[in-house]
Amino acid sequence: MADAALAGGPRDTQTLPGTMEMSMDTAEIDFVARPPLRPHKITTNEYYRMAEIGIIRKDMRVELLGGQIIAMAPIGPRHQLVIDQLNRILMCMVDANTTVRIQGPIRLDTYHAPQPDVAVVLRRWHDYPSDHPGPADVHLLIEVADSSLPEDTTIKAELYARFGIQEYWIVDLTTDVVLVHRNPENGVYGVIHSRGSEEYLQIAALPAIMVHVAEIFE
Repeated sequence: MADAALAGGPRDTQTLPGTMEMSMDTAEIDFVARPPLRPHKITTNEYYRMAEIGIIRKDMRVELLGGQIIAMAPIGPRHQLVIDQLNRILMCMVDANTTVRIQGPIRLDTYHAPQPDVAVVLRRWHDYPSDHPGPADVHLLIEVADSSLPEDTTIKAELYARFGIQEYWIVDLTTDVVLVHRNPENGVYGVIHSRGSEEYLQIAALPAIMVHVAEIFE
């Protein structure tokens, strides 16, 4: 019988007039996992529109990666303190042509709009003020990492390198070091340096800026 041959969940049987008995599976179906169905990829324009009309609320910590809305890890107290410290340090050092953005979107392309913890960008980027900064406008992106460290060192590093972000720092709260990524090529950073508390950080595009690592963690 059909019920014996097929397993996987409870079944309801229905007999329609003039037809043979039908078996209907009422178990939950994972439509996303079954080919040829494909999830709809959300564009950055759609994503921003969803935020404008309130589908994405201001209190939701999400970002757009690969056309999918991805939940971001909650920000702990020390994580926030380090972001605040980076903002204070960098805002005092950048020139009139540069600005520091905190957890603002960077439009990498049609389907990617990550929100790094800190971004050092041209003050008036291309298409300002009708769009967010793009890769050509970015001097430096920074992610502050504790529980997000595995994603920041793999997914985010590959993403930023693939789109030609010239410099990417990971502030590692688990070891109090900063991982400096430079020379992106083919989705990989060719140079990665670890900087400890006694060392200084220099932004390649803004060489006059020197940041003492220990000050970030004060």
